[in-house]
Amino acid sequence: MTPGRSVTIAGLRFEASRLRELGMPLFILMILAMMLLPLPPALLDILFTFNIAISLMVLLVATYTRRPLDFAVFPTVILVTTLLRLSLNVASTRVVLLHGHTGPDAAGKVIEAFATFLVGGNFAVGIVVFMVLVIINFMVVTKGAGRIAEVSARFTLDAMPGKQMAIDADLNSGLINEAEARKRREEISSEADFFGAMDGASKFVRGDAIAGILILFVNIIGGLIIGMGQHDLSFAEAGKVYVLLSIGDGLVGQVPALLISIAAGLIVSRVGEGEDIGTEVGKQLLGSPQALAISAAIIGLLGLIPGMPNLVFLVLAAGMGYLAFRLAKKNAAAAQVVAKPAAAAVAPAESAEATWEDVSHVDTIGLEVGYRLIPLVDKSADGELLKRIKALRKKFAQDVGFLPAAVHIRDNLELRPGAYRITLKGVVIGEGDVQANGLLAINPGRVTREIQGTPTVDPAFGLPALWIDAAGREAAQAAGYTVVDPGTVIATHLSHLLHSNAAELLGRGELQALIDHFTAQTPKLLEDLMPKLIPMATLQRVLQSLLEEGVHIRDFRSIVDTLADHAARTQDPGELTAAVRIALGRAITQGIFGPTGDVEVLALDPDLERVLANAFGRGDAGAIEPMLAERLLQDANRAVDSMDALGKPSVLLVPDRLRSGMARLFRRTVPRLKLLAHSEVPESRTIRVTSTLGGR
Repeated sequence: MTPGRSVTIAGLRFEASRLRELGMPLFILMILAMMLLPLPPALLDILFTFNIAISLMVLLVATYTRRPLDFAVFPTVILVTTLLRLSLNVASTRVVLLHGHTGPDAAGKVIEAFATFLVGGNFAVGIVVFMVLVIINFMVVTKGAGRIAEVSARFTLDAMPGKQMAIDADLNSGLINEAEARKRREEISSEADFFGAMDGASKFVRGDAIAGILILFVNIIGGLIIGMGQHDLSFAEAGKVYVLLSIGDGLVGQVPALLISIAAGLIVSRVGEGEDIGTEVGKQLLGSPQALAISAAIIGLLGLIPGMPNLVFLVLAAGMGYLAFRLAKKNAAAAQVVAKPAAAAVAPAESAEATWEDVSHVDTIGLEVGYRLIPLVDKSADGELLKRIKALRKKFAQDVGFLPAAVHIRDNLELRPGAYRITLKGVVIGEGDVQANGLLAINPGRVTREIQGTPTVDPAFGLPALWIDAAGREAAQAAGYTVVDPGTVIATHLSHLLHSNAAELLGRGELQALIDHFTAQTPKLLEDLMPKLIPMATLQRVLQSLLEEGVHIRDFRSIVDTLADHAARTQDPGELTAAVRIALGRAITQGIFGPTGDVEVLALDPDLERVLANAFGRGDAGAIEPMLAERLLQDANRAVDSMDALGKPSVLLVPDRLRSGMARLFRRTVPRLKLLAHSEVPESRTIRVTSTLGGR
């Protein structure tokens, strides 16, 4: 251990760190001793001065604190300083009652100064001043600070789950590492503990104010009784001496208490971060020359009224007007400085050559919002939509099997104020318009009564909906509507589009990250497959084919095992995809029909099946006769509508050789229809045909 500085006391050697550890226990013991042991007036003067100095130092530290957590020990400081004041009150009361008859300096020079100089030796004025200080401290500062601390503690506790989810989402998406996540969690916990402690610590200050009032009257009554009964003083003499000393004692305790209360108010009312209170107040309060100019004009007009202190008003108005002029001039100069580089950037430089820096990359996933939606994505304001986007990327990774690219968010002034636009590789794939201050009431088809609102359509699924005010949430829910906020509307639309375009989101970079993640868990499994048997491009095409038909790739081990078994026979992505689908058949069937129950499917008419076998046997879906294709699509749409009305999935069961071609045919025309091959249905499930396509 590296030796530190040491101090020798009474022949004993103490390390400086150990002395710091003993400092607080010794200080508490000293406070308790002050309540029990008599103290000389000179020592009281030192302790009262120390109490005032400590209070001033706490107030200044609170003033220069940038964040509440930077002064996290403040609740404990409130408790200790309150105990110090109360112990001094007890010690001074003992001295006042024992030696008060000897004169106004019986309890020390500090109490005498507060009793004579500050209130002019008039005990009536002293009582009034003391009561005013107590009212200011108790009714205004302490009560307000306590209320702020109480509300802050409640809101902080309510917000903890959301903040923890945001941290988990950032960690899972790779935006932060484990150390940063642990640090943020500790800050959230410390913030909740701090405001909870401040809520309780404010009760100490309020109790101190009440105790000050009671101690004052106890000192006055006790002093009158002792002065008249034990020292044979008249009522007037006893009142003059003991009342003044009691007032001085009360004032010398209330002034530090008021300073501590102000410090508590400054700490719990902090909103901005990064600068001290003085700098923030100077920027925000004196940052508007218009407000200063108008205030100067009003003060100047008041100064012209006869009978008013004209000189004071006019001088103050002139000072405020001059300050407004200087601020306006400074702001104009700053605007010119900013405008010049902007103009220079806009103006084309004739001699500048094009460089690779001029090439801008297209974002994989983009979200553009109008200016009214900026608060939803404002990182500094902890925008609600940011949390939802982080959560939906995590949910996408859990459901589909790979982590998509991050969503790049930007504001677009060309959009309508409440509009948004979702892009995929620079191409718009979805857009909508929301009311930033409203709620979307979606009609899921079981609404019991109509409500008032602005008609619209749910952008994600095309359901009829209404925009309503926040006050109408309960009425809409009672009527059977599904009510969501604007952030949820956008997030749901984005999630739907991400799942619909999962195949395009699986680029080479995402595939490499998936391979690295899989290799870290099973390092030997991919060695025999890539690149010995199939290249990465073939693997990517197989995975994209699965995603195009809504098949997740979470079971990457089964996919790799199946490809390793079949890659030596064929390199065709279609055949490999069919083999993988058979291996994933149990998961595909369960994803459509659930873990148990019969598999209710549509089937092809035998005659139609033979015709399609001949057509697809030539390897071209376009070989189907147009009339036959049209009739087949009509039958498929009617069957899908019928199954939807029954609340059942629409699945067409076809022979293995037809599944790929039929899937290409229906993918764009009847996207709600799922296709299963016979070999993809597990033997443990019972197949029940509900209707046939192409039958007469």
